[in-house]
Amino acid sequence: MILEYKIKENDNYINLKELIKLHFQISDRLLVKLKHEQKIFVNSKIASVCTPLNVGDIVSINLDFIEDNSNIVPAEMFLEIIYEDAAILVINKPAGIPVHPSINHFEDSLSNGVKFYFNKLDLKKKIRPVNRLDKDTSGLVIFAKNEYVQESLVKQMKNKEFIKEYIAICDGKLENSKGTINAPITRKDNSIIERCVSDIGDIAITHYEVLKSYTNYTAIKCILETGRTHQIRVHMAHIGHPLLRRYFIWYLLFSNS
Repeated sequence: MILEYKIKENDNYINLKELIKLHFQISDRLLVKLKHEQKIFVNSKIASVCTPLNVGDIVSINLDFIEDNSNIVPAEMFLEIIYEDAAILVINKPAGIPVHPSINHFEDSLSNGVKFYFNKLDLKKKIRPVNRLDKDTSGLVIFAKNEYVQESLVKQMKNKEFIKEYIAICDGKLENSKGTINAPITRKDNSIIERCVSDIGDIAITHYEVLKSYTNYTAIKCILETGRTHQIRVHMAHIGHPLLRRYFIWYLLFSNS
């Protein structure tokens, strides 16, 4: 993947480094790697970040350098690939599979499967899931194929250019067709997994809307302003309507699109 920019008459970048920082918004950490790998070019020639720029100069940054990804064991598994290009890989994760490897899932996480897939492509890049889903939640997981894409998508998430939308089935019938749950969430005492509502917790906000009501349960759509662990599960239980089953849907909104 190559980033490219042609210097215009009204540009006033002091040097190549300023363009890299302001136009491409590349982090200092990634810039150090690009300099070390000699992946920064002006008019197809390797360039120092101190290089002055002239109108018509073509700046290009090659993000395709080798990274060590030996920290994750490759494991062959079926991957339902929804979308793929040079920047991202989007996979529909089934329930029952964690996104990240752990002590109990060292070789059977979604990241292990992506590592195997990257090996087949001869793509020597770190495994970078942009979003996370609970093990028992199904839905779309985005993997960035390089550090620049990961940084860009994380910024979009912080700027709320991503909309995280969940469909859940909860117990009972809700009194209101839509509403907002604003209740802080923290870890339960003596547990590293379970969460609960608590005044000393971190801010957590969930917007919900009823999609369809049944005799003993309700299908709802939830949009999260925050991303606390088990947020929907904890919030719906807090208002007396615990989840029965949950699915996850991502809608990615790009600015100026």
